[in-house]
Formats: sequence, C-alpha cells, structure tokens
Amino acid sequence: MCQKRTRMSSPPSFPAQIARFALVGVAATASHYAILIVLVELAGLHPVAATILGSVVGVTVSYVLNRRYTFRSNAPVASSAAKFAVTYGIGAVINAGIVALLVGQGLWYLFAQVVATLVSLIWNFIGARFVAFR
Repeated sequence: MCQKRTRMSSPPSFPAQIARFALVGVAATASHYAILIVLVELAGLHPVAATILGSVVGVTVSYVLNRRYTFRSNAPVASSAAKFAVTYGIGAVINAGIVALLVGQGLWYLFAQVVATLVSLIWNFIGARFVAFR
C-alpha cells in the first residue's frame, strides 16, 4: 500500500528545541531508569548490564519523540534512525563506562547513573540536532 508522506511544519527555534529535548529526555530517562531499577532490584541483573538494556528502551522513546516533537524532522526514517542509533550508541558506551567506573569505585548505582545521564545528555543533544535530524 502506498503511504502518503506528509510534510511537518518547520522546526522550533533553538531555545524551544533545547526545552523540548529536555522534556523528551525526562520521558526517555524515566523509561531507562524504570528498566534499570526493575532489572537490578527484581531480576538481580548487574547494574551495568541493566543500564545498557535500559538505554535501548530510552533511546527508542527518545528517537520517536525527538523526531516528531523536538526537531520535527522530515529526514528519511531509515537514515535518521541509523544516525540516531550510532549517536546514541556512542552515548550508551559513554553512559555504561561512567556507571562501570563509578560503581567500581563503590558508589551507589543510581548516583552513578545520574552522573552518567548528565554527561551523556550533552553528547546526545549535539548528535541529535546536528547529525541525526539535520
């Protein structure tokens, strides 16, 4: 079946993109943390493995909402999803590396995750805005 492609309105201003990215980030991070906590606390999974799985869920939420809401991208789904996946894949490695480092130093896994989230936030915005949804 042939699907009609609709054109989205122009992207929001840069400050609006930052605000929208933050709101989408709250939803994606909540998804990530929910998976992380359930897997660590209920399933007994190691925090690093759990945060990687949580990242996959969070990235999916983030892609869908950022594409439609934050950046109103008209870029082809296949190419923007691939670029987004690479950008966020690197972000996931940064995230897991920080969690591994801090948990290895004896810090509480949720504190480690908060630090990792703040660091990877900057990377992810830059990659989404200037690479994936350009």
